[in-house]
Amino acid sequence: MVSRLLYTLLLRLATPLVLLRLLRRSRQQPEYRRHWGERFGLSGAAIPGPVIWVHAVSVGETRAAQPLLAELLAQYPQHSILLTGMTPTGRDTATQVFAALGQDHAPRLHYRYLPYDYPGAVGRFLERYRPSLGLLMETELWPNLLHQARHHGVPMLLVNARLSARSARGYGRWPGLFAPALAGLDGIAAQTPDDAARLQGLGAKQVSVCGNLKFDVQIAPALRQQGQDWRRQLAGRTVWLAASTREGEEALILDACAAMDIPDLLLLLVPRHPQRFGEVEALVQSRGMSLVRRSQGLPTPETRAWLGDSMGEMAAYFSCADLAVMGGSLLPFGGQNLIEGAACGCPLLLGPHTFNFAQAAEDAVAAGAALRLEAGQSLAGTAQALLRDKEKRRIMSDAASAFAAAHGGATARTMDLIRSLIAPAGR
Repeated sequence: MVSRLLYTLLLRLATPLVLLRLLRRSRQQPEYRRHWGERFGLSGAAIPGPVIWVHAVSVGETRAAQPLLAELLAQYPQHSILLTGMTPTGRDTATQVFAALGQDHAPRLHYRYLPYDYPGAVGRFLERYRPSLGLLMETELWPNLLHQARHHGVPMLLVNARLSARSARGYGRWPGLFAPALAGLDGIAAQTPDDAARLQGLGAKQVSVCGNLKFDVQIAPALRQQGQDWRRQLAGRTVWLAASTREGEEALILDACAAMDIPDLLLLLVPRHPQRFGEVEALVQSRGMSLVRRSQGLPTPETRAWLGDSMGEMAAYFSCADLAVMGGSLLPFGGQNLIEGAACGCPLLLGPHTFNFAQAAEDAVAAGAALRLEAGQSLAGTAQALLRDKEKRRIMSDAASAFAAAHGGATARTMDLIRSLIAPAGR
């Protein structure tokens, strides 16, 4: 049985590989060369006043945290908010989220990288910021971090928690490591009853079902308007969005495009990871398809593919599209977040692999907001049929908006748990 001490030893032995990985990733994203001190708990300016700390590992979790951050700012006006993450794209997204929360709150909002899970590094982090409360988004279970939080007397909640059956099997192989970490949490706000049951099966003690915070994220009106403006400028072209695609999926989508008979079709292709923009552009061009990057402007009438090489504009892409196929679902990556697309009223097409958002995907299909490819169904045939059926897409669009609106409220339920650990000012 792997204990926390053995885990720590293995982590220390892997340090050269950790550094090498940072250097290798920095070849495509130079931002990985910055803020290394934060990653080891060796730097980061102190923050004034009491601190509430929220950890959101990357882009999706950071966006999901926005409604929670807004409520924390409102209900705890004497506290600063420290948001941590692990990726440069998450850091960039935090800048956008902070701007959306309003300039008045800027002095209270701070961002750092969370240190790697070395006892000394996370201990230094906790000593420097001394948070009154720590909130971990989704599935961030770091054994040394949680052990050090208990040692420093920091209450910890796992919020917007999700755990797929596949991940539960993985964690279950290391009960000596993760059962104590889960049991040491002061509470868990699970997204669904299935998530709650899987977490309890691994040793979690205090689990509540609070729903998915992503349903409470408000789509910026400016992004909706931007997408609608694009539609008008595209002069009625049929726009098929491939949203947040992963490795290997672009080839499947390009094959489908080649098999479809829609003369004015424009493929709006948005890879999940920015370091792959160049790779995907080369793939499209190798198929003989004309391509324009979003950063270069709007496509011409002759352009067959528009590469979404921007960050923070996914809502605009959804608002522009006639139909979206969700990346990560065509191959076994588990699917990307479909909730933002539904909130934009975009009809959704899902592949068979949605285990990261299993309940949301099932509910979206049941509501008529999304259509799932069944075994043996052709991506090209299914997408073409939907793109040719304007009435079917209108019905799906209305259902998507209604589905997104009906599942709100997770922020309020999560705030009830937070108030049980730290009372707002004046109470």
